[in-house]
Amino acid sequence: MTAVSLFHADTGRGAAVVLAHAIGMDHRMWDDLAGKLAPDHRVVRFDARGHGRSPVPKRPYSLEGMAGDALALLDRLGIERAHWIGLSMGAMIGMAFALEHPERLGRLVLANTTSSYGPEGRAMWQARAKAVADSGLAAINDMVMSRYFSEDFRADHKDVVAETSRRFLATPVEGYLGCCDAIAELDYTVDLPRLRARTLVIAGAADAGTPPAMSQAIADRIPGSQLAVLPGAAHLSAVEKPAEFSALVRGFLATP
Repeated sequence: MTAVSLFHADTGRGAAVVLAHAIGMDHRMWDDLAGKLAPDHRVVRFDARGHGRSPVPKRPYSLEGMAGDALALLDRLGIERAHWIGLSMGAMIGMAFALEHPERLGRLVLANTTSSYGPEGRAMWQARAKAVADSGLAAINDMVMSRYFSEDFRADHKDVVAETSRRFLATPVEGYLGCCDAIAELDYTVDLPRLRARTLVIAGAADAGTPPAMSQAIADRIPGSQLAVLPGAAHLSAVEKPAEFSALVRGFLATP
């Protein structure tokens, strides 16, 4: 898979940190965390291939190829080594990056994600891709928002949910389908013990899409990793619980 030139935002100074977003989102998902990290870090946020302002190449996509996109971006920016903070798909790409390019990785944060969806995973993501191919992203928008945010948050922060929905619906369909292809092949569980980066795993207690048991399975397999569970948070924990999420990340990056 040939690397594409990703759209990115590059702010702050210091040790480099890459922020990788969830499927159907873009680099703006990280606005809050980027602002909190920028005083002490060089923060690089990118739109994954097929998302936001990045190119939309033809399918299929792969997580390893998307990690290659990020590597090409770091090369272009002259960054030899970076911490990686990924949520959902962004964490899946992070696992691929950690396995494929360990010498370029500092610390690793894997939030609201899984290393495998099990034997039903491929069929589940293929079914989602078919629904989108047949009827567009609007066909799954309500389901996705109910996964991304807890019921209480959806009731109390309708403006945030509406803006997230707007960004989701603006995602190029071909790009979304390509990422469904990539996630359908996710299977890193047996590889996790090879990871040597210091790792923080973050789960949302109310995350139905990647529940805490999936995060526990990751933490159990990565040597020396630690697990934190955010009470009340659903899938987009960095958006639903920004203060708590940033406190975890900043504390983790600051620990000697």
